[in-house]
Amino acid sequence: MDLDLNTAWFVLVMILLTGYAVLDGFDLGTGLFVYLAKTDDHRRLVLNSIGPIWNGNEVWLVTGGGALFAAFPNVYATVFSGFYDAFMLLLFALIFRAVAIEFRSQRESPRWRRGWDIAFAVASLTTALLLGVAVGNIAIGIPLDAQREYHGGLLGLLNPYAIGVGVVALSLFIMHANLYLVLKTEGDLQAQLIRATRVTVPVYVGLFVLLNVATLFVAPHVAAASFGKKVALGVIFLTSIAVTFNILRQVRRGNDGWAFLSSAGSIVTLMALFAVSLYPRLVPSRPDLVNSLTIWNGSSTTKSLGFMFVVALIGIPFVLAYTASIYYVFRGKVKLGAHSY
Repeated sequence: MDLDLNTAWFVLVMILLTGYAVLDGFDLGTGLFVYLAKTDDHRRLVLNSIGPIWNGNEVWLVTGGGALFAAFPNVYATVFSGFYDAFMLLLFALIFRAVAIEFRSQRESPRWRRGWDIAFAVASLTTALLLGVAVGNIAIGIPLDAQREYHGGLLGLLNPYAIGVGVVALSLFIMHANLYLVLKTEGDLQAQLIRATRVTVPVYVGLFVLLNVATLFVAPHVAAASFGKKVALGVIFLTSIAVTFNILRQVRRGNDGWAFLSSAGSIVTLMALFAVSLYPRLVPSRPDLVNSLTIWNGSSTTKSLGFMFVVALIGIPFVLAYTASIYYVFRGKVKLGAHSY
C-alpha cells in the first residue's frame, strides 16, 4: 500500500511541535520562578537548571517551522503573513529572553541582575502566552477568503477563545516548569517549589477542564466531526483527563518524577486532541470551512514530499540523539559553580 505522504507530513509536523511544547514548555515556565525567587542564589539555580538545554529545546521549534515550510508552503505563507505582527512580537520575546539569560551575570550589581531577571520573566511568559494564542486561533479557525488568504491583523487574533487558550498554555507551562524544578533542586528552594505545586497544579487542571468544555461550543469543525473522528477524540480526551488528574495524584504522593512525566503526557495528549480535531485541515477557515487550507491544497508536490520525507527519516534520529545525550549529560540536581549564570 502506498504511503500517504500528506498525512505522514501532517503527523511529522505535529510530532515536532509537540516535542517543542514538551521540552521548551518547562523552560518558558521558569520565567515566573526566576521572578518569584527570594535570593540571587535561588534565581541562579533556576536559570542554571535550564542553562545547558534551553537553546537545544528551541531546535524543535525551528525544525517544526522548517518542516511546515517544506511540506506545506501555502500554509506557511498564509500563517506567517497573516500572523506577522504576532510572530514578530514572539520573535522579539525569544531573542530578548536569550539576551537576558546571557547578560544577567555579566555584572555583580544587584539592580543589573534583577533588571535582567525581570526581562527574562516577562519575555518567557509573553512567549508562552503568544504560542497559546496562536494555537487557539488555529483551533477555532481564522477568516480566509476564496484564495485562502488572511487579511486581518493582530487585534483580529485577540478573540476571547484564543486568549483563553493562551492563558491555559501559560498555566500549563508554569506547572510543567514547577514540576521540573522540583526534580532539579534541593533544600530550601525545593521545599518552596513543592509548596508552589499546591497552586500551579490545581489552577492548570481547572483551566484544562474549562478549555475542553469551551472548545466543544466554539470550534465548529470539532462539533461537526465524523463518527470515526469523534471516537478518536473521545479516546484521546479520556486519556488526557486521566493523565492530567494523575499529576495531582503523583504530587500528593511525592512522586516528583512521575508527576513531571504526567505533566509531559498532558501536553502530548492536548497536542493530540489539537491534531485530530484539525485533520485533514491545517488552517480551518471561519465561518466557511470550504476555504480551509488542508493537507492537500496546502502541500508541496508529491515528489517533493517523498524526497523530503527520506531526508527527515535520516535527520530526525540525529535530533533525538542530540536531545537525549544533552539531558543525560546534565541529569541530576543543579549546582552552582564558577561558570554558572
